[in-house]
Parts: sequence; C-alpha cells; structure tokens
Amino acid sequence: MQVGMLRALTEAGLTPDVVTGTSVGSLNAAVLARSGTDALARLHDIWAHMTRAEAFPGGVFSRVRALTQGKTHLFPNTGLAGIIADHLGEPTRFEDLALPLGVVTTQVDTAEPLLIRSGRLLEPLLASCAIPGIFPPVEHDGQLLYDGGLVANVPMRQALAMGAKSLVVLDCAFPGKLPGAPRTFAEVMMFTAMISMRNQAVLEAPVAAAQVPVLYLPGPAPVRVNPLDFGHTEALAEEAYTAAREYLGEVSVSGPGLYGAPGLVIT
Repeated sequence: MQVGMLRALTEAGLTPDVVTGTSVGSLNAAVLARSGTDALARLHDIWAHMTRAEAFPGGVFSRVRALTQGKTHLFPNTGLAGIIADHLGEPTRFEDLALPLGVVTTQVDTAEPLLIRSGRLLEPLLASCAIPGIFPPVEHDGQLLYDGGLVANVPMRQALAMGAKSLVVLDCAFPGKLPGAPRTFAEVMMFTAMISMRNQAVLEAPVAAAQVPVLYLPGPAPVRVNPLDFGHTEALAEEAYTAAREYLGEVSVSGPGLYGAPGLVIT
C-alpha cells in the first residue's frame, strides 16, 4: 500500500527531505533514503517479487522447532536479513544514505521507543520489524529491541525530533475505514493490535499538527488478506494509489494542522 501512496505523492510533486519508519515502514523508508530517483521503482520491484518463503521461511514443522528452541517466536529472522542484504546491502550504514533516515524500535527493558539514526542498517531494521511472537528480538548496542510498532507505529514525534517541518503520513496499519467485525481468531488478534496502534496515532497526530502541517494519507478500504499472503501486492498498491491520488487532488494545506486523520473517512 505504501508503494501506491508513494506513487501518488511522486505524481503530485511531493518528495521527502527526511524519512522515518516503523516495522516494515522502516524498510520502505530505508529504500527511499538510499535509492534517490529510482526509489519508487525499486520498492515496487521488491514487493512485486516478494514471497512468503522469503519473509517467513519454513513450514509447520520449522515453526514448531523455532518455537521449541527459541521459546519466543515462530520464525527466524534469517529470511528478513536476506531481504535487507539483497536490497540495501549488508554493510550499508545510515551515513551512506542520500537522505536522513530514522528507524524506530521498542526497547524491551523500558517499553519506550528508540530512534536509531547511525551505524549499520541491518540490525536496526531487523529490530524494527521484530514482531513479538513472530520474529525474535534483536540485540543492538547492548539493548534488546522489538518492533517499534508496539509503542510508535506512526513515528510522528520521531520525525519532528529529526527536524521535519511538515509530515506526510503513510499509515497502512489502519487504512481509511474501520474494518468489519473480526470473524476468526487470527482476525481478532489483528483487530486488537490495529486498535492499539490506531489509538497511539489518534493521540499523537493532533499534538504534531499543532506544530507543523500533518498530511495523513487515507488508505483503501480494508481487505481481508492473510498476513502471510503476498499474492495481492499489485491490487493493494493500485487501490492505495487511487485513494491517495483522489485525496491529494482535493486537499489544500495552509499552515500547521491535521489534514486527514488515522482510520477515519469523513464523507
């Protein structure tokens, strides 16, 4: 979905001076920060060719073994590390990027967000994407880190701390409309996580908007897709592009304020 949103932003002539992201958003942000003019094409190519086996390697028995041995997670992060190495380069550092990048993680010992802006990219990106129970936590600079989405799924405060004078938010965790009632156990868990992440954004967006313009792009209507299913990439990107393009064609930004809102569509 972020690929589609970025396509609409590019067509509208909006390009970033600084980027920050949480979880999978940190991967997209890193590609944006490194690739320059061909970033959108590279991102599209990455997601268009992504497979479940790459991101979540192994079958049922592998998951049982990972849970038995590690006791905290279902999948190793080796597949994710390979994706990062292939598309960003294993030795690449923040200092090598064309744009300032902030990667948001969660400190396990304090349950506070940690914004990482220097050093090698690999470990912070692995940590930012370390969904509890899915991937193992990552040790980095003496700290144990989890997915930043636990405490800062939409890192507006972090972007402001990096000096951003306006914000464009690509929030795909809770797209333009509230989803329907969950129908399975997995959907119940996803719904619970999404509500928690949305509430963080709802609280922080007005605070950020009191200081700078915050353009909150709407996503497409929710679609019931298995999180392990990568077969809907093109459709999701196209739907997100259409929603963002239509919104950008109507919105007018004039100074600090909140333009759009997390998880809400005003009709």
